[in-house]
Amino acid sequence: MNPGDRVCVERAGETYEGVLLPSSTPAHLVVKLAGGYNVGVDREDADVEVLESDVYEVESEGGEAETTVEFDADLPTISLISTGGTIASTVDYRTGAVTAQFTAEDVLRAVPDLAGLANYRGRVVANILSENMTPAVWQDLAAAVHEEIEAGADGVVVMHGTDTMQFTAAALSFVLDTPVPIVFTGSQRSADRPSSDNVMNAVCAVEAAKADAAEVLVCMHATSNDDVCALHRGTRVRKNHTSRRDAFETVGNRPLGRVDYDTRDVTFDREYAERGGVELACEPDLEEAVELVKFTPGTSATVLDAAADAEGVVLEGTGLGHVHTDWIPRIEELVDDGTTVVMTSQCLEGRVCDRVYDTGRDLLDAGVLEGEDMLPGTAKVKLMWTLANSGDVAKAMRTPLAGEITDQSRPWT
Repeated sequence: MNPGDRVCVERAGETYEGVLLPSSTPAHLVVKLAGGYNVGVDREDADVEVLESDVYEVESEGGEAETTVEFDADLPTISLISTGGTIASTVDYRTGAVTAQFTAEDVLRAVPDLAGLANYRGRVVANILSENMTPAVWQDLAAAVHEEIEAGADGVVVMHGTDTMQFTAAALSFVLDTPVPIVFTGSQRSADRPSSDNVMNAVCAVEAAKADAAEVLVCMHATSNDDVCALHRGTRVRKNHTSRRDAFETVGNRPLGRVDYDTRDVTFDREYAERGGVELACEPDLEEAVELVKFTPGTSATVLDAAADAEGVVLEGTGLGHVHTDWIPRIEELVDDGTTVVMTSQCLEGRVCDRVYDTGRDLLDAGVLEGEDMLPGTAKVKLMWTLANSGDVAKAMRTPLAGEITDQSRPWT
């Protein structure tokens, strides 16, 4: 039997019928079932019957197939940069886990709908799942994006795991001044699943990268349907669901824009930075000694001891920006020792205001900076960048640099 044969596999009283696929290990059989899912079976314990030979032409894993993308002078050039994640992943049938394995060229093979939309250049900056993302990789990614734009790319699409995409998008928003769109996209569900969102997200991201908003954007499903992708500003976006395809939301406003998957139309609903409006620049320095600390009732102030050597601390407080009064003396000690402490809120909407209650006023007297309505994760990334690049950290943290702070916090729905 060979990959591409239709087979019937029996093991432990279960029967699986489908197309035999290449396996990542000789000890396992991989079968594509009629419903679209793949199943891995121990070869030693399985009885296999070949029902039909060469039903499909299947490329063997590790083959030398190449992707040829013809250049069209009438099309823009989009750089595809891969960092790993589910959009560029496959299934390891030895463990059953999704693993990041694909290169940018593999994505072009996997998403034939991208053909004809643009000329493509591809490169791999990292090949990791996003929980393994680090500030050092942010810097490598920023350098790669800078090089691609400097070399003439009309837009950049970054393929990234969804779990920490909002942090990386925020980092590039501060590190780079960009004259072209930089669009992050990913996939909540791997390509081997019938409900995968990788094709639509990739196509819509390329359309957004060809459009006029020269900002760092996150492009993901706007609804659970395969109809529209939302375009979120990189400093105002949050992943709000573990597994839904429309997991990402803009906090405090509607998304910046949207892409209609059927018509490929890109529409913007609010003001944005226009293409070509700034000169390309990159300031990649980051202060990594910054901690994000969440306060909850009953949490001891001793948790701040872990941040004793930090250059910066972002507090995720309650309501308008509060912590237990027992925390305030320890916070004041941190500030006196030279640590910048910024207060944000656990609330998804609204801004910090420590001038209303006594606790807030005491925090201000202790030297805490108000984080306005910045998302806690965005505030951490901004503080990392500000500590490394600004001579006046307090002023920079209160000044909107990349749309991370809004003028007013008010209901918008």
